[in-house]
This record gives sequence, C-alpha cells and structure tokens, in this order.
Amino acid sequence: MRQSKAAPDPKAESRWVRVCALVGAVAMVLAVLIGTGAGGHGTTRAVVVSSVLTGAVIAAATCLWRARGFAGRARWGWSTVGVGVLSWGLGQFGFLASVDMPANFGVLGIGLIAIGLLTLPSANQPLANRIRSVLDGLLIAASMVLVGWVFAIGPLTGDHTVGADFYGALVFPIGGIVLATMAVYMLPQQRRNHGCGTHMAFLSAAMLAFTVAGSGYAYLRVTQELSAGRPLDIGWIVGYALIIMGASRPRERSGPLVPLSASVGNGVVMLPYLAVLAALGATVLFHVQSGGSHPFVAFTRSFLILLIVGRQLLTQLENQGLTRTLEARVADRTAELYAREQQFHALVQHSSDVVTVVSPEADVIYQSESVHQVFGYPARFLTGRRLTQHLDAESAHRLAKSLRQVTGRPYATTVLELTVRHRDGRDRQAEMTITNLLDDPHVKGLVLNTRDISERMELQEQLVYEAYHDSLTQLANRALFRDRTATAVERGTEATVLHLDLDGFKRVNDSLGHLAGDQLLVQVADRIRSCVRDDDMVARFGADEFGVLLEQDGATEVAGRILEDLEAPVRLGDREIHVRASIGLAGAHLLDEGLPADVAGGDSPGERAEQLMRNADLAMHHAKAAGGGVFASYQSRMRDGLIERLELESDLRSALERGELRLHYQPTVDLATHEVVGFEALVRWPHPQRGMINPLDFIPIAEATGLIVPLGRWVLHEACRQAVEWSGAAGGRPLKMAVNVSVRQFDQPDFAETVAAVLAETGMPADRLCLEMTESVLMTDTEANLEQLVRLKALGLTLAIDDFGTGYSSLAYLRRFPVDTLKIDRSFVERLGVLEDDTALTDTIVRLGKSLGMATVAEGIEEFGQLAALREMGCGFAQGYYFSRPVPASEAGRLFLEGAEEPVETPA
Repeated sequence: MRQSKAAPDPKAESRWVRVCALVGAVAMVLAVLIGTGAGGHGTTRAVVVSSVLTGAVIAAATCLWRARGFAGRARWGWSTVGVGVLSWGLGQFGFLASVDMPANFGVLGIGLIAIGLLTLPSANQPLANRIRSVLDGLLIAASMVLVGWVFAIGPLTGDHTVGADFYGALVFPIGGIVLATMAVYMLPQQRRNHGCGTHMAFLSAAMLAFTVAGSGYAYLRVTQELSAGRPLDIGWIVGYALIIMGASRPRERSGPLVPLSASVGNGVVMLPYLAVLAALGATVLFHVQSGGSHPFVAFTRSFLILLIVGRQLLTQLENQGLTRTLEARVADRTAELYAREQQFHALVQHSSDVVTVVSPEADVIYQSESVHQVFGYPARFLTGRRLTQHLDAESAHRLAKSLRQVTGRPYATTVLELTVRHRDGRDRQAEMTITNLLDDPHVKGLVLNTRDISERMELQEQLVYEAYHDSLTQLANRALFRDRTATAVERGTEATVLHLDLDGFKRVNDSLGHLAGDQLLVQVADRIRSCVRDDDMVARFGADEFGVLLEQDGATEVAGRILEDLEAPVRLGDREIHVRASIGLAGAHLLDEGLPADVAGGDSPGERAEQLMRNADLAMHHAKAAGGGVFASYQSRMRDGLIERLELESDLRSALERGELRLHYQPTVDLATHEVVGFEALVRWPHPQRGMINPLDFIPIAEATGLIVPLGRWVLHEACRQAVEWSGAAGGRPLKMAVNVSVRQFDQPDFAETVAAVLAETGMPADRLCLEMTESVLMTDTEANLEQLVRLKALGLTLAIDDFGTGYSSLAYLRRFPVDTLKIDRSFVERLGVLEDDTALTDTIVRLGKSLGMATVAEGIEEFGQLAALREMGCGFAQGYYFSRPVPASEAGRLFLEGAEEPVETPA
C-alpha cells in the first residue's frame, strides 16, 4: 500500500485536535442556546444570524489558508471553495437577517463550491468522472426532493400549485446534496493524492448539514412558518464548523492508507440508482393514493429521466474510450509478449546449454535446437522419444533415479554428471540440471538444462595428473607418494621407503646446462623404474631427489640393484656421464622404535607417512655423509639430528624477538610495458653464527611451531610500510606488494582483522596489497576458507594462488572463490620450449586465467626464450632471475624508481 511521501508532523496533528475541540465546543454551546431558546426569540435569532455570518467568514478563511499549502490545481480549487463558502454564507445571512442583499449570493456560492470541487482532483482524472459526480448528485437530490414531496410537501399543498419561492428554496437542499455527492466521489482520489481524505469527508458532512437545514426551510416555506431562530438553524452552524475542521486538517496522513472495502465502493456506485428507485416507488404510491398527477411530480420525474439519459450517454462515451484504451493496451501487451517470446526463443535455440522438457518417465516433450550443435542430434529426432534410450546403462539409471527424486517435490532442483554419446559416436561428459516444473501450467514437465563439460573435465583431469606427477620424468610427485605411503602404513604392510639423491648433480647443471641435467634426470628415472616391480611406486621429489615405495621384502636388494645400474655411464649426446647416488632406507616397522609405549602408533596415517619419509631422508643424508654411492638404513640414533632443529627453532624465536629477520624483494614486471609494477616480499634470516639460512630450513619450523603467525604479521607490516615509503618517494606511483600467507596464518579466525589493522597502521591502500596462498587453501575446510576469503576480499585487497598447477584445485573452486591472480609455478616455466606438452599446459593455464577474469604471473623466468613464449601466450606479469634476484630493500627501491633492466632481444 502506498505510503505518504512525508511523515506527519506530531505538532500539527496536536494543533488540529485542539482546533477541532475548540470549534466543536463553540458549536455545541451555540446549539444549546438555539435549541433551548434561551433569552427569547429575538436573542436566539441574533445568535443564529451572527453565528452564520461569523462561521461563514472563518470557514472561508480556513479554506483560503489551506490553499496556501498547495500549488496549481489544488490551490485554485481550495481558493474557489473558500470564496463559494463565503458567498453561500452571505446569502444565508441576508435571508436570516432580512437584510436587503441579493438572493443569488447563495446560488453563486453553490456554483463556486461545485467548480472548486471539480478543480481539486488530479489532472489525470477524466472529465467524464467529474461530470458523473455532478449528474449523480442531481439524481440523488432530485430523487430525495421527489420522495419528500410525496410524503411531506404534497399532503400539505393538495392540488394547489406551489410558487416560485418554493422552487427557489429547493436550490439550497439540492445544491447541498449535489455538493455532498461530489465530495464523496472525490474522496478516493483525494486519499491517494493528498493524504487520508479526512478533509473531504468533513466537507461532505458539512454539505449534508446544509442540506438538512435547507430542506427544513423549504418545508417551512410551504407551511408559511418561515423565520430565523429555530433549532433547524443548528444545521448551518454545524456545517460551517465541519468545514473549519476539514480545511484545517494537516495534509500528511498519520499512518498507512487503509483501503476502502469493495462493498463501500459498490454502495457508492449504486447509491444514485437506489435513490431513483425510491423516487419511482414514491411516484407510484402517489398515483395510487391521489388517483392523478401533479405538475411538480411530473416535472421532477421528467428531470430524473433526462438525468438518467445523460448519465447513460456519458457512460457510453466513457465505455467507448475505455474500449479503445483497452484495445490499444492489449495490442501493445500482445506485441510485447510476442517480442519477449521471440527473444526467449532465440536465447534458448542459440544457447550453449541444451534445454529439454521431459515427462517423469523421461519422454521428451520439448527439445531445443541447440542439441544439434552440442550433441549432433536434430531436435525432431529426440522429440517424442524416451531420453534414457540414448544413454548408456549407467547414465540412464542415474538419470531415471534423479527424475524420480525431484518428481514428488515441486520446483526442486538437482544436478548430476553423466555420459552422453555424441551422434558421431564419441562419448561426451555432460552436466545436467533437473528442475521440477510439473506444477507450472506453462511448462508441465521436468526441465533439463544440459551442457557439454568434456573439455573442462579433460583439463581438470590433466591438472589432476600434473598435480600428482612430475612434468619432466612423468613419475609420481611428493604429494602422490605421500598419499600412497599413508595408505600402505594404514594397511599395516611392511612398507619401506627409499630416498635417493644424485651425487654431484649440481656440477652437471653448472657445466653442461639445465637441458643436459634434465636429460640426465629422465634417464635416471627410467633406470630406477627398471629396477623395481610394477607394484612399487617411483617418485621424483624435486631437483635430483627420488623416492621408491616398496610394500614387499627385499628393500636392500632393490637399493643395491639401483646403485649397480647407475654405475653404467649415461650418454648425453656425444658425452658419457658417470653418476652416483646416495640412498636412505626406512621401514615402517621402525617408526615407533625408541618411543614410549603410550606414544607409539598414536599419529594419523598421514603423519606417520611423513615421519617415514623423513626417516628415509635422514638415512640418505647419512649415506651421503659416508661418501655417496652407497645406501644406509635408518636407525633411531639418527634422530639426534632433530636436536639441531630444536636449536634452530630457539634461535628463530629469539631472532623474531630481536628483529634480526630481513625482507628481500623480488620485482614483478609488466610484460606489456617492461615496468616494475610491484614486488614479492621474501623473508631472509642472516644468522649471527650460521650466516644466511635458507628459508626452506626455517619456514617449515615456523609453520610447525606456530611462529609463522607473528612472523607473518611482521612480514606483512614491514612490506606494507616499505611499499608506502617507495610509492611516496616515486611521487605517488602505485606499487603492488605481494605477501605470502601460510595455511597456519589463514586458519587464524582474526586474520582478516589483523590485515585490516596493518593496512590502517601503515597507510597502505588495500588495493595495492596482494596476499598469495597455495592451492591447499582451496581444498581444505572449503566453507570456512571461503568465508575467510570473502572477509579478506571485502577489505579491497587482491588474492593470488601461488605455484598454481602443483596442487589439485578444482575449476569449480576457482570459480567459487574470489581469487584475482594465478601464479604459474616455475616448474612449468622452466620447460617452455623444451617439451611441447608443458608449453601447451602453460598456455592452457594462461587461457584459463583469462576466461575466469584473473591475471596471470609467471614465476622463475631465467631465459629469454621463456619470456618470449609467455609474451606470445598473453601472460600479463612475470618474475625471475632473468629480471632480478630477490634483493634487499635499498636495491629494490632503486629498481622500482629506475625500472627493471630491459631484456636485450637477440635478432633472428
């Protein structure tokens, strides 16, 4: 329901209530004086005359005062009503006081009030509605006059003809009825446009009061008892009091508009007809009783007939206008619906989704034409057939089951993936959304929206494979190896892990180059595979490290066989290279050796697998320390090396407290402009005794001990502070600062608040901060992580997936999470131009980022060929030694101000 545009003023409402109370009290006192005749007839007559004049003047002034609050039609309407009330009052005063004053003042007042009421409605109200209100008022007034004549006036006059004075006296009651009817008809319009309509209700009641008084005087004129000072005069006073109350009512309404009931509206419409029926009944009774007619009755009845004819003509004209309007609206609506239907038809037919409507039994009711371009079938080929007949047995069973699930639930939706055979015979993977619209009268079926997701599934499978396999050797990577080891430990098999590291591999890379090193690793991987059984797993952990998982006895024999096989030289082109390896062995049966009985076996399979792999790593380092080219089995005494780790942890805690850590910055270069647009902040630890400690040695310790949380906050604060300082030195030039976030930090419930506090403390603009996280963040506790990402994104910063492609992140997660940037792992970049599959995969990741609206940053660029390939793919940004190594803050500031060194392209 429509509300008023302005809230009512409580003070104005209170003032109006006081005015009503005052006016009502005065009217009541005057009514008592007139009704009791106190002071004699002369006094009563003087009270009536003065009260009528005073009331008319005050009522007119109140109407004019109300007109000041409006503009346009409303102002002119209320002004005219005010002048009409004053004119009517002067006419009454002249009559009651027997003053020599033109009698037509009262008639003029009736006309002015009628004009004012016709002016008040809004401009969009048809003229026919206004004329109808006048005709209906005349119908009601004439009918009531006729009824009054039959039952009251006629018996007094008999067959005598009434004079002109009597007809003149009828002008006032008839005018009052007409005006009251007009006010009642205007009430709904005024309620909609100018408040609750109370003022119009008061005006209508005032006209009725005038009607009662005027009717009484018309009757007295017939009886020749006409004089002022009678109780009948109370009607004039009450009328003016009601006008004052209505005109002083504030415009704003005090609450929601309460609609009038349908019965009230119908009663108002039928009121003129009921009055005419009453008049006709009265004339019939008059003829029956008198046996003849009377000129007044005949004249009035004829007048009623003319009014009815006029009203019907008006109704006919209005109906014709309404018919034309409705026809035009129907034509416009039909055209609009047709246009929408054509638009919908075009969208459905040319959509990449296939729209199918089926019955609960899977019979095709409707099939969109898009099925031809997606699955090769013409729409008419499937229409009328059972859809499950064109699917394999498993997919048909799953589809039928899903249809049954949603059939009993109106508007229910379910999603499933199934295999659909293309018309050319190829199997395509499809995602189907089923919606139950059986209860929709326009559909009456189950709607299937099907899309071909084969390419997405192939890419996802490729990413899954790459996430768990080494791109160079096609062996399993560390993640897959750990999962298989955890499974073996959980099953309780006699699993043994071999950790193999090549001796002197760095010299091969340094002397012959990385390509030769890669070729060597491939051949070493082939030799290791040839030394184990098909059921055993071989993995490359990274660089020159390999792992072997054996679930049967004979681990020492396998290690010896691998070392013996590696003794043979490896041929790289025209060179022969001799390579050796150090191997560490660790059996699952030794995991609990040296531990208390209440602690042994207490960890999860994943943690025990990690421990087993660490034990093999410790054993490998012992074999390497023994000179290499041998294998060593893990012994519990090797755990003594953990003491060094504990010392490193203690030193790290102290270094964090004393502020000994430093940040180095590696620039990010815009491949389109060659400008340094940002940096990645990397923490470094210059140990007082041990020198610069590799982050790979102390970051895992910080992760395990929880020190990563305060360390991460310090890195974030220092990086933001430095970025603001550099940007200020460069005249406000924007700088993007990337900071790595660990899973441990991300799991902190107040992490978003911590980031917001750092931004506030340093003055760093949120849009210049990028938080980088690994793919594992997307895969663990996804709902909580999504909530955390949304909170971070709300701060205005950007989010990046670091080392993309080395983990397993579903495309669905990438679309769901608010990620802005994909950072392509260096393992893909270093193989660009060497292996075609790796180049294609990198290109796929770049295109994937573009399709998802994400920026792409390539890591680890070391050669011009890699840079050229990435530019051709459309990669946006890059990092790597080709531009700059991570450098201290002073050197990084110079790079930002001067830009990275322009790569020099060698002419072809």
